[in-house]
Amino acid sequence: MIDLDFDAEGAIARLLRFLAVEGVTGQEKAIGQAVASALIEAGIPKRAIHHDTAHERIPLPTQTGNLIVTLPGTRRDADRLLFMTHLDTVPLCAGARPVRRKNRIVAEGKTALGGDNRTGVAVLVTLVATLLEKKLDHPPLTLLFTVREESGLFGARYLDPADLGGPVAAYNFDGRLASQLTIGAVGADRWEVEVFGRAAHAGVHPEQGVSATVVAAMALADVRQKGWFGKVTRDGKEGTSNVGTFGGADGRAAGEATNVVTDYVHIRGESRSHDAPFVTAITAAYKEAFALAATQVTDDKGRSAKVRFQTRRDYYPFHLKPRAPAVRHAEAAVRAAGFEPIQRVTNGGLDANWMTRHGIPTVTLGAGQNEIHTVDEFVDVPEFLRGCRVALAIAQSAWMA
Repeated sequence: MIDLDFDAEGAIARLLRFLAVEGVTGQEKAIGQAVASALIEAGIPKRAIHHDTAHERIPLPTQTGNLIVTLPGTRRDADRLLFMTHLDTVPLCAGARPVRRKNRIVAEGKTALGGDNRTGVAVLVTLVATLLEKKLDHPPLTLLFTVREESGLFGARYLDPADLGGPVAAYNFDGRLASQLTIGAVGADRWEVEVFGRAAHAGVHPEQGVSATVVAAMALADVRQKGWFGKVTRDGKEGTSNVGTFGGADGRAAGEATNVVTDYVHIRGESRSHDAPFVTAITAAYKEAFALAATQVTDDKGRSAKVRFQTRRDYYPFHLKPRAPAVRHAEAAVRAAGFEPIQRVTNGGLDANWMTRHGIPTVTLGAGQNEIHTVDEFVDVPEFLRGCRVALAIAQSAWMA
């Protein structure tokens, strides 16, 4: 028998507590400690809580590793399930002061709130607190709180799956609607290009210079003219691309002055698609365009620009089958909680991209996030409570192999 009753006001208080702890991406130590303390208060033994060493492998400064909790469960012969969320927020949430206003939680002042993803954090802690307090029947569980999700899904990417205890499926709480099951997402490349031109006095001897700005402009114009910029459709495949930053070294402006031919430009961009080879094709189109443009801008001695193009796969696309066991289990739990499940595929990246890549099929559900990454962000309190209810249903439902 599934028991979906829980302390709603206690869950909301927990959410407010976590929202008040700063923890922008890469700086998750304080929120990790707050979550660990709340888990211990809920009855989780300290020995069941630990941080992994993912931060030692992440190529950006990161205060701490992923927080992992393992519970034996009451049905010890049952398959282990993983519940997960991310600890970090976007930098716009720094200094957030949450306040409840009827059915919404908002931030006082000019910051974002951090409901992405402190709603997920509160759902997971409420889940285990309720299971333990009410002594509810459940399979072995692992909780995973990842770091640096907002800056590139790094915590999920660099975790060691062996630390998770062998779950058959994962349920990632990171979204708006508790009844919405995200079962697929795009893959993405992050690329950057450096254009090395040649400086010269632009008023006296411009012909002695090689303009890195012109090379970059020609390359981007070529990319757009050939249909590789923005929404990309080719041979039945679809994707997107974007140029994010166009500048010089160390974030400064490209070029030093109007009377000096620009000798250096640094550009960052991205390519996305639900088809992994098409992501590669979009990125390759940018690389080819910059290489070609570099040969077309020369000085009076025939010397051309040089380019250095680098790319990395940020995350791979995935798409679970609509009737996969992990999806059917989530659908049954959503119905048990009193809602009608909705399947969707997203054009954004999720920790689920890397978890599925690690061999753990992952379904993402929501818990009341709204207007994320903006100063208008708010948490829909009733939807957050629905997320808690769905998590309880997933944990108690029989696995649908």
